[in-house]
Order: sequence, then C-alpha cells, then structure tokens
Amino acid sequence: MTLDKKNIFFLLLGLGFLFLFHFLPEFSPAVDPSGKTFELSAAGKSAIGLFLLAGVWWVFEVMPIGVTSIAIGIFQPLFAIRPAKEAMRDFMDPTVLFILGSLLVGLSFSKVGLTRRIAYKMLVIVGEDTRKILLGCFIVTALLTHLMAHTAVAATVIPIFLTILSLYNEGDGPTKPTKFGKALFIGMAYTAGAGSICTLLGGARNPAAVGFFKEFTGQDISFIDFSLHLMPMGWLIVFLTWAMLMVIFKPEKKTIPGLRAKAAKLYKELGPMSIEEIFVVISVACALTLLVMQAAVPALKGLDRSIPLLLAGLVFFATGILNVEDLEKRIPWNIVLLFSGAMSIGFALWKTGAAEWMAIEWLSLLQGAPWLFFVLGVSILVIIMTNFIMNVAAIAITLPVALVIAQYLGVNPQLVLYTATAAAGLPMILLIGAAPNAMAYESKQFTTGEFFMAGIPGTILVLVVMTIFIYTYWPLVGLTPLIK
Repeated sequence: MTLDKKNIFFLLLGLGFLFLFHFLPEFSPAVDPSGKTFELSAAGKSAIGLFLLAGVWWVFEVMPIGVTSIAIGIFQPLFAIRPAKEAMRDFMDPTVLFILGSLLVGLSFSKVGLTRRIAYKMLVIVGEDTRKILLGCFIVTALLTHLMAHTAVAATVIPIFLTILSLYNEGDGPTKPTKFGKALFIGMAYTAGAGSICTLLGGARNPAAVGFFKEFTGQDISFIDFSLHLMPMGWLIVFLTWAMLMVIFKPEKKTIPGLRAKAAKLYKELGPMSIEEIFVVISVACALTLLVMQAAVPALKGLDRSIPLLLAGLVFFATGILNVEDLEKRIPWNIVLLFSGAMSIGFALWKTGAAEWMAIEWLSLLQGAPWLFFVLGVSILVIIMTNFIMNVAAIAITLPVALVIAQYLGVNPQLVLYTATAAAGLPMILLIGAAPNAMAYESKQFTTGEFFMAGIPGTILVLVVMTIFIYTYWPLVGLTPLIK
C-alpha cells in the first residue's frame, strides 16, 4: 500500500471543511429585499461543509469520482444533514436515470456501427485539417442541442468522437491522451452547453426559467423570443470556445495526411446500412420525438423525460441489440455514480435551506451595486451554483430573489432572465456541473484538474460575451438594460 502525500492533503482538507462547518456556531440569518429572514439550520451549515468537501475531492480526484459520491451519501446521516433514506434515494433520481438512458442510447449506436458510419462520413466532409475537424465536431454538437437535451446529444456524439480520435492516434487506440483529444472532449462538453441555451428544447432549465419569470412578472416569453435573444450568444460562445481551446490544447498535428481518403475507404467498406442500424435509428428517433413533443403536447408534460430513453434502452435489451455484458462492462458506472452524488448534495443544499441562504446572502450584497455589477453578480452566482447542484435548482433558488432586487434597481427583468439562463447552461469548471462534462471525462483524455483550469478562462469568456451582448446586440432587438 502506497500513500500519495498530495491525495492525503486534499483528503484531509475536504474533511477539514466538513468538520469546521459542522462545529461552527450558528450563522446570522439572511435577509431578502422585502425584509424576510432565512435562518441557516445546523443541518444546512453542515451541508455547506459537505458541499466544500465534495468540491475539493472531485477537483483533485482524491479517490474515484464515483466513490466520492458514495461518501456524500454516507456523510449526510453521519453529520445529521439528512436521514440515510433521503440521502440515498437521490441516487436513483429520474435525472440520474435520464443519464443512464442516454448512455444506453449512445452504447447502442456504437455497438451496431452507426458511430463509425457517421464519423467516417463527417471526416470525408471536413477533411484533414485538425482544427477544422474539431470545429466540425463542435458545430454538430451545438446543432443537435437545439432539438434535444444536451445529455442525450453527448451520449450520441461521444462514440463518434472516439472513432475520430482513434484515427487521429493512428492505431494507438482512442484512450491515449493527446492535446487533440483534450480539446475534442472538453470542447464537446462546453459547446453542448452553449448550444443548449439557444432554444427552449436544449435543457429543462430553459422552460423552468421562463416559467419562473412569468410567475413573478406576469410576462410570457415565446419560443421565438427566447431563441432571438440567446441563439446568437450561444453560437458566438461555440466559436470562441473553439478558438480558446486551439490555444490551450493546440493539436500535436496540423493535418492528418491521407485521412480523407482513409475515411472514404472505411466508409465504403461498411456497405449499406444493416437492419440493426436502421432499427436503432428508428427507435432513437421515436424516443427523441417523444421528448420534443413533451414541450408542445399537454398530455405528455407529466411524463418524466427519462422514460423515452429508458424505454428505448429496454427495447434494445429485448431485441438483443444490447446484452447483460454491455450492462456490466460497458456502462460507465463511475459517471452514473458521480451524478447520483451530485443530485444528493444538490438536494441536501436545497432541502436544508443552505442553497437559498447562500443565494440571498450573495444577492443582498449587490442591492446597492451599479446595475451591470448586479447583473453579472447574478450570473456569477448561477454559474457557481450550477457547477454544484442541478441547473434547474440553481435557477429556482436564484431567479426569484434576483427579480425582486431588479425591481429596486430598475433593471429590466428580461435582462436578468436571459443572463441567468445562459449562465445556468454553461458550467465549465466542475464535471458535476452538467452531464456532458462528466460523460466527456469517460474518454480518459483529461483530468479533472485540466477541465477545471480550462473552465476558468472559459467562464471569464462567457461573462465577457454577456457584457458585450448587454451593450450591443440586445438593445438592437429591444432589450434595454434599465426600465424606462
């Protein structure tokens, strides 16, 4: 047995945060703009300590990220944050099962050979320049998120990108870490988020934010209005992300000579689509159609979004496309456990009132600030929170308080809506911030530290783009910063 001193240090640092907040005296209550007070319970105080422990252990990979999630479930009853039954129930939350369903869909694409077919065709089109290959991958990812949840998109494109990476590595296999691989998969995660803010279909946070906005202001935001304001921002972030990653992770090779001819040859060798491929395409298309229809058909709105993808997975097992070996050996349970723990700590912060207390404390500091500082402050808070808890929860906690303060400052509430929603879709720092982040990690191309370090300039870039839009594009389409 060997002990890594660095691991021991961060292991103890995380535990130190947990014990410190558990034994600290009571904090003063948070006070919102209307004068309402929010007490921080002893359980909430300990939940903040567990929140910090999880962040340290996940970022520095003290132990496998899925095992850290198990620790989150164990520590909650040990430190009287929540009973074990509640803490562990979140490990099978429908959101976690949605991710599992997405992984099953991606696995089925890979197993029947669809991913190779799509990858070879894409390489024939984009050619041999590695920068164009990366840009093409990012554009495809972002486009798909306009119509389906970014988790399902990630599960669909990751096997395709692994095939492309194998060709780049020239026989060394898809798991050999390269700068091209780091840019490819970190960029996939970031551009999946950027694309998902462009329409109401990109993620549950978008319609949730619009719903909260209507409840608090009485104003409705149409599908067209939402896309008009956020689609240009999303696409600008896609292209700027590509440019940023070309600097941080400049590919080792400028071109891959002969790649286009090789891809064309491999595509030809695949022959016509098999019955299995056609069956998988039809099954997944039906599942995705059901997901898209949920936004328009009232009778389907009560159907959890995990059901269509799990149903598709069930069909694949029933027809022999997938088997028990796939379930045991090819599903990345480390990633499933990661999101199980993320859901558990997110609900712990929410149910104990710790998240609301932190949000009100932060936003109360911005009450007397200039309007731009207030808007960016709200965005920063949402970005921080959505890196740790569900983006829907981050919106649910932050947006109502921010809209109340916006009234006092004379800030246009639509400006708060669009900046907060964009921030919720762009968690670039931690793997648990969004499912595509964690799923990209399964490629074994980057460490959590590398993802964290790339996310810092990425997040700054997002805030700069927001500021530019506040002063340029949004006023052109009628969105003024202040209420006249």
